[in-house]
This record gives sequence, C-alpha cells and structure tokens, in this order.
Amino acid sequence: MSLAGEGAVAIWHDIAPEGRADFYAWHGQEHMPERVGIPGFLRGRRYVAIEADLEFFNLYEAQTVEVLKGQDYTARVNAPTPWTLSAVKHFRSVARSICRVAHTAGPAQGGLIATLRYDVPDEAAESHKAALLRGLIPDLLARPGVAGLHLLTADAQASGVATAEQKARGVANAVPRWVLLLEGWGDEADFIALAKAELASDRLAGLGGEAPFTLGLYRHQITRTKTQWSAG
Repeated sequence: MSLAGEGAVAIWHDIAPEGRADFYAWHGQEHMPERVGIPGFLRGRRYVAIEADLEFFNLYEAQTVEVLKGQDYTARVNAPTPWTLSAVKHFRSVARSICRVAHTAGPAQGGLIATLRYDVPDEAAESHKAALLRGLIPDLLARPGVAGLHLLTADAQASGVATAEQKARGVANAVPRWVLLLEGWGDEADFIALAKAELASDRLAGLGGEAPFTLGLYRHQITRTKTQWSAG
C-alpha cells in the first residue's frame, strides 16, 4: 500500500530490558494516539525485529513534511507528557529521520517490512532515484508477496533539531539520510531471502548508494490511525 502522505517520521531504537513492559504500555496507549492526533498526522505503525541491529522500527505518516516541521508537532515534542519522560529514558541507540516520501507504491500493507538505511552523495541523488525507479522498484513490485515499496529521503535540517523529547532520551540521535522500505505479506523465510538478495549492499552501491548500508527485517506489531484523543 502506498504511504498515506508526503511526509514521514522513521525511528529505529532499542529498549533497555527494565523499561520494556512500560514501553509497550506507553507507546500503544498514549504515544501513538497522541502522535496521530496531531493535525496532519495520518497513521502510525510499530514493528519488532526479526533480524536487525535495532529492535524496534516506528513509522509515522503525515500529509506533508511541513506538518513535521510545523507548530503543532514542534509543540508536542517540546512538551513531553510525564509518562513520555519516564518511558524514553529506557531508549537506547536511536536513529530518527524526518523524511520526504520520494516515492511510494504498492497494492497493500504487509505484515513484514525490510528497512534499508544508507547514504547517497548529494551530486548523485537524482541519478540514484532515477535508477531505482527504472529498475529495482518496479522489479520488486512485480515479485509475488510484495505489498509495497517506499523511498524516503531525510530533511537533514529538521531531523537535526534537538527537542525536549530527544534530550529526555539521553542518547545521541543518528539521522539516516536515505531509507528504502520493502513490505511483504508472505512467509518470513521467503521474505528475508528476498530482502537480503534484492537490497544487498553491492546492488545499491551499483546504483549510486553509499555505505554504510544497514538492513533490518521486522514484523508488524501495531497500527494506530487518527483518533480524537490528545495528551495534555
């Protein structure tokens, strides 16, 4: 399924064992409803690792990147709730980008997702995107069991803003510049084999991508859509 808007927040992280139960309660009951309640936010999803460097992947979809740089979202990330302040202290090794959706396509939302974080030199950005659209993306969308494929590019300036919520986490925030998301609906073993073969570092490097290439394989845990709930 195509992503719901033109902007996205992509977050990868670990959780300390002692904060795991509280993280699940907070994230599903307060944080995700709070985020998708912000004007312009459309949907939030969380995934847990099958095989990845960071255990959790969270994806929030918004109408535009401007929503993610706007007053409503900025006010929220700079006024964390008491539960947020408690929960995020258990975050470890965070990677987070505010992104533009450079391309999105697919017939469905899959229960499996592969995330590829990597870089592209600025001078090669347009040629790299064109190469993906000519070959890799349509080829993958034609494969059995592929639900969607999405290309995200980070807004480096917006992603680098230090918010009160980020400071409360107490860990440095890496900013992935380019992200490919591959969604699937089949068996895990088949999906993992497909993702490892088609999103291999040498293939992306041949299309203008640049290391480090970080591939993560995840299964879906929860989706929250727009509600009337808001925190505060």
